[in-house]
Amino acid sequence: MLFSALLIGLREGLEAALVVSILIAFLVKSEQRSSLKWVWGGVAAALLICVAIGTFVAYTIGELRFEQQEIVGGSLSIVAVGFVTWMIFWMRATARTLAKELRGKLSDALAVGPVAVAVMALLAVGREGLETMAFFYANVRTAERGTHQPLIGFIVGILIAVVLGWLIYRGAITFNLGKFFNYTGVLLVFVAAGILAYGLHDLQEARVLPGLNTLAFDLSGPLPEDSWYGALLKGLFNYSAQTTVLQAVVWVLYVAVVLTVFLWPRKEQPAPVSSVPSAVPVKENS
Repeated sequence: MLFSALLIGLREGLEAALVVSILIAFLVKSEQRSSLKWVWGGVAAALLICVAIGTFVAYTIGELRFEQQEIVGGSLSIVAVGFVTWMIFWMRATARTLAKELRGKLSDALAVGPVAVAVMALLAVGREGLETMAFFYANVRTAERGTHQPLIGFIVGILIAVVLGWLIYRGAITFNLGKFFNYTGVLLVFVAAGILAYGLHDLQEARVLPGLNTLAFDLSGPLPEDSWYGALLKGLFNYSAQTTVLQAVVWVLYVAVVLTVFLWPRKEQPAPVSSVPSAVPVKENS
């Protein structure tokens, strides 16, 4: 669970950090520093909203009966998989032009007024925050009870993302965003497949879906989850020693379809002269 949580924190955190860095860099270079407080206000509001929603979900689920908890938890896992699937394809398509797109939107927001700037920052960061909350919650549910590994991994990933975002903004490093999001996208496909399978298992335990006792395999003997190698597989791919037929079929189908589409060679379109290449740092000349 440590690795998958770290990957989630790093991936989502870097996206949010890049968004904030691009917005700040644009305002600084266009000599509109007075609008920075609206960007930070929007970021703060987004974080507060995400924390409030996360807290509400956590405490609400804790008050439900077992079957209801499984239904809500399984549903959130499926929603989280939908988020991450959309995210990896969106970043695959827009990593090269992210800076240009955000600068254009910020220019329009500045023309409307400071509140529009704050709303834009809130929506940009809030989207990443809600995706992170759903995916992180689903990842925590797949971990063993009483472990702090998901939280530790998530915090470490966020901290690394913040440092990388700051270094990119300062021009200290260049970062090939296209390759980064492609590599992490492949890993997240397997993480998402495991969370999807776990979510289906929750719904089976709640008797919403059939087949709880119809196992595709039981590797509790040769490959127990509490062994170091079982824990490694569980942390990387959400491995379950006792997997139902439904879980196994959906896991294989998800990986086969999503990974094939994700890795399918794209027909490259000639980039316009003014576009931002993927390896260029956020800090650039106007």
